[in-house]
Amino acid sequence: MHMNSAPHLLSEDRADFERILDDVLRNAHERPDLAKVGQRLTAEQLRTRALNATARIATAAAAEYEHYATLREESRAPAATTPDSVRDPAPEEPPGSGAGLTAVVSVLVPVLGGVAAVIFLLVGYLLKALDPPPAFASSLVAVGWFFAAITAIGILGAAVGLLVTAMRNSSTELPADETAGREPPDEVARAREAWRHALLERGILPFLRKALDDAGTAPAATPAPTRSATQLPKIGYSRPDFSSPDDGSDAGKRPNFSSPDFSGPDFTSPDFGGPEHRPE
Repeated sequence: MHMNSAPHLLSEDRADFERILDDVLRNAHERPDLAKVGQRLTAEQLRTRALNATARIATAAAAEYEHYATLREESRAPAATTPDSVRDPAPEEPPGSGAGLTAVVSVLVPVLGGVAAVIFLLVGYLLKALDPPPAFASSLVAVGWFFAAITAIGILGAAVGLLVTAMRNSSTELPADETAGREPPDEVARAREAWRHALLERGILPFLRKALDDAGTAPAATPAPTRSATQLPKIGYSRPDFSSPDDGSDAGKRPNFSSPDFSGPDFTSPDFGGPEHRPE
């Protein structure tokens, strides 16, 4: 779990905060004031609350932490100007004649001299192998040996320059004891232990005690009433009440349908056989 950022705690010191907190919660059973850990609040709940209140807890040991951080920064600062360097400053080299020009000459002279020596010696001895040899063959061989001597002198000068540079650097180096003596490491260690002790006694332990006390005085939550499996929840609306139009005693009887009563007009058939209908 990552800790919330505290305004005055550096990232390298947040691990110490978590380490102290975890050690206290791990050994809470050995402290009478933290004996209720696990009853009112679990160790993980206390750890979460403490990490969320990192800035407030670390403020209790702000003075010790500031002293410890100051000493640590001073011990890590680069080496300042020593009194010996003030009394005996190193001689400045004139412009245009530094170690760079010397290094270039010491490298180029052996290389160029060696290449020239190989070329002149090779050509001179090849010409001397001819029959009759040319007159300038001996001159080429002599020039080759001259460049060979220049090459040897250049290599020797480069070796001497490297030796002188190494001796000069070793004389200007400060011993390790002198650099470490500016700020004794045990003083930084003592400041760190003082900060850790103040953080534990004035920050973490009081916070854990108060968290346990507040959890003990908090009213217990009333349990929710149990509901039977057959009881359905009332949602807030009722089903519509449908009723039949006729709720009387004849509601259960089937409707009685009768065929329509059609009656025809009252016609009498003519009596063609009667005297009143006979044609005259």
